[in-house]
Amino acid sequence: MGFTLPPRMNNSAPADHVRSLMARKDALEDQLETQLEILQSHSVTMDTPLVDAEGFPRADIDIWAVRHARVRIIELRNDLKALMDKIMVALQDVYDPSTVSREQPPATSASSTSGASLEPFARVDGVAPGSPAASAGLLREDLILSFGPLDKSSFPTSSSLQPLAELVAAQENNEVVIEVLRSNDQRTRLTFIPRRGWGGRGLLGCHLVPYIA
Repeated sequence: MGFTLPPRMNNSAPADHVRSLMARKDALEDQLETQLEILQSHSVTMDTPLVDAEGFPRADIDIWAVRHARVRIIELRNDLKALMDKIMVALQDVYDPSTVSREQPPATSASSTSGASLEPFARVDGVAPGSPAASAGLLREDLILSFGPLDKSSFPTSSSLQPLAELVAAQENNEVVIEVLRSNDQRTRLTFIPRRGWGGRGLLGCHLVPYIA
């Protein structure tokens, strides 16, 4: 997806595991695209009838090729969904504050991850109309308290939102729950579904910038 996971602390094994899973994800997506192109070349979809009005196999398409492509598409979509669940877990292992705390001296591991102690790490600088962000109810100037498993502790560099970009890429077409803080000190939980094809750039359709109090 064009993102690069930085090594975390002195142990890069979790990040290497995520890179491996992301490479497998890219390979599955390439295979899926190939099978979808087969359907497109025959001007059919997953639901297009393969028989004519009299119930005979259509003579204008390669029935075997279309059926085989449909089966592979179903298999690949299932494999991709299962793999994205694994990526989500692996990303949490990389950026989960509880994992970080086990690697840090005790003096730096006292922060709580409860909702009451969450601090903003990003600010919404803009939301595109009709985007997944707009559909989720995100507003300009919202402050991001949590994004899936990520919170402020997940960002070793306050000027970079790289972990969030990785998570969004891994969760394409899957729900991500976030918590935001609004100007009236109201905490709100929203649900995103990162996706392409909504009519604009990116998977979310919003511009996030690092927040420094």
